[in-house]
Amino acid sequence: MDPATTIKQVRAWSGPAVFSVGFRPFFLLGALWAALAMGLWVPMLAGKMALPTAFDPVSWHAHEFLFGYLAAIIAGFLLTAVPSWTGRPPLTGWPLASFAALWMAGRVATMFSQGLPPLVVALVDLAMMAALAVLLAREIVAGGNWRNLPVVILLVVFGGANGLFHWEAARGAYAAQGMGLRLGLAASLMMIAVIGGRIVPTFTRNWLVKRGEGRLPALPMQHFDKAALAVLMVALLAWTVWPNAAGTGIALLLAGLVHFARLARWAGDRTFAEPLVLVLHVGYAFVPLGALAGAAEILGPGTIGAGTSQHVWMAGALGLMTLAVMTRATLGHSGHDLTAGPGTTAIYIAVIAAVAARLSAGVWSDSSALLHSLSGAGWILAFAGFAALYGPLLLRPRRLA
Repeated sequence: MDPATTIKQVRAWSGPAVFSVGFRPFFLLGALWAALAMGLWVPMLAGKMALPTAFDPVSWHAHEFLFGYLAAIIAGFLLTAVPSWTGRPPLTGWPLASFAALWMAGRVATMFSQGLPPLVVALVDLAMMAALAVLLAREIVAGGNWRNLPVVILLVVFGGANGLFHWEAARGAYAAQGMGLRLGLAASLMMIAVIGGRIVPTFTRNWLVKRGEGRLPALPMQHFDKAALAVLMVALLAWTVWPNAAGTGIALLLAGLVHFARLARWAGDRTFAEPLVLVLHVGYAFVPLGALAGAAEILGPGTIGAGTSQHVWMAGALGLMTLAVMTRATLGHSGHDLTAGPGTTAIYIAVIAAVAARLSAGVWSDSSALLHSLSGAGWILAFAGFAALYGPLLLRPRRLA
C-alpha cells in the first residue's frame, strides 16, 4: 500500500487521534502500565503492600511485564507495521479501541484474580493476543506477504506461553521460574532477533548514508544472519525445556558469541552522534549479553543467580529495545525529526541504569533492598518519562509536513 494512501485512511478517522493508528494507544498504555506496575511492585517487594491477585508477588511482577507491558508494545508495533508489509488497510477507530480495551481487561482480571476462577482470568488475559494473531494471520494471507508469517507464529507461541503461565500459577507452581515464562521470553527474544535484524542495520544504514561516505552495515538477513537465528532458536529451546543442563549453557554461550558477531556487522560504533540510532545497537546487545549471563549461571551455578541473569534479557533486551522502537516510531509517525533530544536520551540512560542496579543487586546481596529500589526508580523514570514526553504526540493528530 502507498504510504500516502495509508495516511489518508488514518486521517479519515474523525474520532480521538489516539485511535487513528495502532502504535498510539498501545505505546501510551504500555508505558503507563510499565511505570505503574513497577510502582506497585517496589512496595510489594518490601512487604508493605499486597494486591488481590491469585499470583504470588514475584510471578505477578514477571507476568505483568512480559505478558502485560510487552504484549501492548508488540500489538502497537505490529498493528502499525503490518499494513506496510501487506498493503492492506490499517486497523483504526473503534475496532482499534476494542483491542486496547481487551488488553486493559486482561490487566484488571490478573490484578484482581484472587476472587475469580483461574480459567476466566486466563481467557480474559489471552483474548487480545488471540484476536491479534487472527487479525495478523488474515492480513498476511490476504496480502500474500508470506515472509512475515514467522512473526505470526512467534506471536502464537507467545500467547500459548501466557496460557501455560496461567496454568502453572493455577496449579500453585512458582510460575516466575516456570516453563511458561521461559517460553514467552524465548519467543520475545526471537522477535527481537528477527525484526531487530531487519530494522537495526536498515535504520543505521539510512542514517549513515545521509552523513556521507564510510563503512555501512551489512545488508540484513544474509546467510550469516539466518545461521545466527538458527543458533539462537536452538539455544532458547534448550533453555526453555532444560534450563539447568550443561548442554544448554554451552548452547547459550555459542549463541551469545554469534550474536555479538552479528551485531558487530551493523556499524554501531559509527552511531554515537545520534542516540536514537545508537540505542538500537545497545538494546540488541542485551540479547547476547543475556545469553552469556545465562550460560555463566548454568555452567557456574551461583555466579549471579538465575533471576538476575534472566533480567539481562527481560529488563535489558526487552525493556531498552522496546523503548528504542517506541520513541523512533512515535517521532516518525507523528511527523517529527528522527533525532533524540535530551529528554529521550535521559530515558534511555534511566533504563540502562535500572538494569545495572538490578544486576548489582544479584551480586551484592547485602545491598539488594537499596539496589532493587534504585532499579525500580530508574524504570519508573524511563517509562513515566516516555509517557510525559511522547504522550502529547500520541494523543495529537500527525503533524502536517
